[in-house]
Amino acid sequence: MEELEEGRFSSKAIEDFKLIDMAVGGDDKAYAKLLQRYKRPVYHMILRMVRNVDDAEDLTIESFAKAFRSLHRFKKDFTFSTWLFRIATNNTIDFIRKKKLNTLSIENTYTDDDGQSVSLDVEDVNPNPQEETIKAQKEELIQVFVNMLPGKYQKLVRLRYFHELSYEEIAEELEAPLGTVKAQLHRARELMYDLIKNKKEHI
Repeated sequence: MEELEEGRFSSKAIEDFKLIDMAVGGDDKAYAKLLQRYKRPVYHMILRMVRNVDDAEDLTIESFAKAFRSLHRFKKDFTFSTWLFRIATNNTIDFIRKKKLNTLSIENTYTDDDGQSVSLDVEDVNPNPQEETIKAQKEELIQVFVNMLPGKYQKLVRLRYFHELSYEEIAEELEAPLGTVKAQLHRARELMYDLIKNKKEHI
């Protein structure tokens, strides 16, 4: 790892840098460690933005998939948490624009784990003119994982992610109990997290 400016980063940030080097070098456990460290804070940040548990869980998966896919391009100019939160924020803002939701209510800045103030670009909430491109990229990203899921989960995940149906609509479509749909989608998400951690060569 290259020399880092003394005192510029916290010990946690330095440890993140080492984990990133290990992950890019092929260490699956390093991916898992990064996911374990930041899954909860990323989820809670997204939840504050969209105020919907199901959407927040979906967007958290997407954020980590995007971050890990681009991890080899990460520069140690700022902390991993800052970079990850920006990816998650931008992905969530794209989602909000697409849904044309006007419920975004967050501070314009937050403080990362080094105490640095990070600005979030949330001024323009008009529909993104490139939303079709964004949707196509998102579907391509998630499709990789869907194809690797057991068959019984694939249709559920496609209905949720690609057709963007609610849990209630999926239950009606499949003529299945709502509780079963929720349980199976939860299990599908956990499997997708495992794929994100351990199958980086497919990302």
